[in-house]
Amino acid sequence: MAVLTKGFAAERGDEIALVDDEKSETWAELDERVNRLINAFRAAGIGAGDTISIVSGNRNEWFETALACSNAGITFVPVNWHLVGPEIAHILADSGSKAVVVDHRFIDEVARALDDERTGDVQLAVVAGAPADDRFRNYEEFLASGGADEPDDQSFGGPMFYTSGTTGNPKGVRSSLSSMEAGTTPEVWHLIGAGFSQMMTVPGVTALCGPVYHSAQWAFSFLPMMAGSATVMQHKYDSAGLLELIDTHKATNVHLVPTQMKRLIDLPDDKKAEFDGSSLELVLHGAAPCPPVVKRSLIEWWGPKVTEYYGSTEGSVITIIDSDQWLAKGGSVGPPMDNVEVMVVDDQGNQLGPNEEGTLYFRNKMGMDFEYHNAPEKTAEAHLEPGVFTTGDIGYLDEDGYLWLSDRKIDMIISGGVNIYPAEIESVLGGHPDVADVAAIGVPNEEFGEEVKAVVVANDGVTPDDDLRGTLAAFCRQELAGYKCPRSFDFVDALPRTGTGKIQKRKLRALYWEDSDRKI
Repeated sequence: MAVLTKGFAAERGDEIALVDDEKSETWAELDERVNRLINAFRAAGIGAGDTISIVSGNRNEWFETALACSNAGITFVPVNWHLVGPEIAHILADSGSKAVVVDHRFIDEVARALDDERTGDVQLAVVAGAPADDRFRNYEEFLASGGADEPDDQSFGGPMFYTSGTTGNPKGVRSSLSSMEAGTTPEVWHLIGAGFSQMMTVPGVTALCGPVYHSAQWAFSFLPMMAGSATVMQHKYDSAGLLELIDTHKATNVHLVPTQMKRLIDLPDDKKAEFDGSSLELVLHGAAPCPPVVKRSLIEWWGPKVTEYYGSTEGSVITIIDSDQWLAKGGSVGPPMDNVEVMVVDDQGNQLGPNEEGTLYFRNKMGMDFEYHNAPEKTAEAHLEPGVFTTGDIGYLDEDGYLWLSDRKIDMIISGGVNIYPAEIESVLGGHPDVADVAAIGVPNEEFGEEVKAVVVANDGVTPDDDLRGTLAAFCRQELAGYKCPRSFDFVDALPRTGTGKIQKRKLRALYWEDSDRKI
């Protein structure tokens, strides 16, 4: 049996381990399928030290593949399924993926990626939920080709998440979990999972309602599984469906982003009244600022189970604040975790005191750090010194040691809890023949927090009108994931730039945020 599942299969083999929109699996079934998948990958020439990309929605096969990699020393790359062919091709090539496992719903864009000359190293493509075709092997047939016997020489494999950057293409984040020494045993995952007992009941039941390709959704579902928690999931978020999922499976924890919290609050009263929710012990939220009225309403409805965290793909969880602390210190993202040191630094590199605002830097006291895959210059830019890194945020620590966020130093847009980096959008639009100059910024959106707006300077002889808006919107849809595409296009004669030519994003954003009561 696979190291990470055999104990649960032996002790609780008939209990549910995974549930998706179509099916469920017990721990015993999951264990056998993971064994077969490891053996099938090895027979295909993929093993320890290799990399696999997963382009899939929330389904059981995602977790099976991740577990197989985690037992077989394989790095797995969760790929955002909203991406289009050229974007997926970059990740497949940059990560050095030798295989890709794809959900049938996204097969067309992955096929586009595989037609790209950059992805020639991909030697295996497997599709889940659909018959095989000329380009893809059927997942069930591929899995069945592997023996059910326990694989030998199992070793630790971990994830490498891709996070977009301010300088164009997404960058892979090689954290301690994706950079373990060769020969590290998979049991390390059990130790990590056990650490979640300080935060949530494990084993329990996780309700997964956000995309597992996101590092937070992965962390708060996959890691509890390492301590024996089940995961029940929905692929497409549905508020009423989530309430039913929680009650049906007696879920003990769920992770939400502010947009989902607002949609729950906006449910009809009769739907809310049907919800029991007594099994629910912990409601985690993060990824973006939550409107206080929304959070307060959820606490009033569900009780003091709502806990907010601040973190990043690079730095994991940095601070945490429970309902009672938040009600007393509304606006703060909480005190640092015990294993994290927070430093506030001015532009000269001096460390600042309480209530003094500066760039936020963080150090993991256990020595965990990260690097950007194939991007040493970006790694250096993010670090003040080895082990001391920044997310680009500005804030301060108050006299009680609570962290407050003031602004974002980098230009990132956060829409519905998803990070969107303007450089990717600007790179695409800047290549259109009708565009002379462009800046992408985040502007207020009541539901999503921010939405993308493109501020465009049209080329000489091009009329800046609705026809041009339609042309540019269609162009973006061909080259960018839908969530990155600008919701609106404004035309100007020139963009504000510094003497060195850098676009003054803050000045540009201020025009759209002046009537808002928040800066982020």
